[in-house]
Amino acid sequence: MRRLALLIPAAILLVLVIAQLVLPGIATRRLRDRLARSGSGLSVEVHAFPAIELLWHHADRVVVHVAQYHSSTGHLGSLLAETADVGELDASAGELDAGLLTLRDATLRKRGNQLTGRARISEDDLRRSIPVLASVQPVASGGGQLVLRGTASLLGVSATVDATVGASDGKLVVTPDVPFGALATIAVFSDPHVEVQGVSASSVAGGFVASAQAHLH
Repeated sequence: MRRLALLIPAAILLVLVIAQLVLPGIATRRLRDRLARSGSGLSVEVHAFPAIELLWHHADRVVVHVAQYHSSTGHLGSLLAETADVGELDASAGELDAGLLTLRDATLRKRGNQLTGRARISEDDLRRSIPVLASVQPVASGGGQLVLRGTASLLGVSATVDATVGASDGKLVVTPDVPFGALATIAVFSDPHVEVQGVSASSVAGGFVASAQAHLH
């Protein structure tokens, strides 16, 4: 009995050691394979201690870099929701094709349930997405909202309009600053698991850098 009593904790310790050596590699390969369906130039790290928590999809830290990634906003929302059991996430993409718009040098940082994202948006990419758009620049940023000024040309006629980008009921919305503009409000990002809290931006050569803060439910 005494020998058995000694063997049981030794066996448990051996299982934990093997899990620590094997499980992070398995989790890393699975995540890399999944992201490879829509991305290229992948680098993935998964950290967990004890590693056995990975069996319940818990991880202490995940680091991901992709050179290029293509995804719809709906799919991005699903991926964000799945990070709920990750303590820390550091993700970056050289080029992120989010459907309508291409984001460059994009980064996402998660600490607990708080998300912070940042990306560069070029005027060339905006013009490719919306051909009638001649230019867009941030003209004001504060209080979790961003005011963009855009110039559009259609049938030889040009017009300049401001639009406010901000959070509304957890969604990221764009509202034209025109009479009855609220009726033309567009939700550009909405996911029940992600509550957008605010946005900001600053001008850079050839475009602007936008940042957003959100809370993950």
